Amino acid sequence: METNKILSSLCYFSIFFAGFIFPIVVYFVTNNPETKRHAKSAFLSHLFPFIGIVFIIMGLILDIGIFTSGSGIPFFFILSFVVYGILVAIVIIWNVIKGIKVLMN
Repeated sequence: METNKILSSLCYFSIFFAGFIFPIVVYFVTNNPETKRHAKSAFLSHLFPFIGIVFIIMGLILDIGIFTSGSGIPFFFILSFVVYGILVAIVIIWNVIKGIKVLMN
């Protein structure tokens, strides 16, 4: 198996062990344009969960009155965690599928 395929696949699988650091390192170290493309794609997909934190902050802001008064259910805060969880699950599944596809080609 080619080293470039393994590196490209590991960029996607790094969501489990190295986050967005591994794709950055691979992007700057490798000279192969295909591996660079996969490293860039993996890096961007690893950033989506960080962008999803905006949902949690918005839910916290929208429910600040409920938190301060102590009455009611913080609906938007709970909804934001559900949306964030779905986003993270989609990103993980997408990275695993892309990593397997790279190895199979």
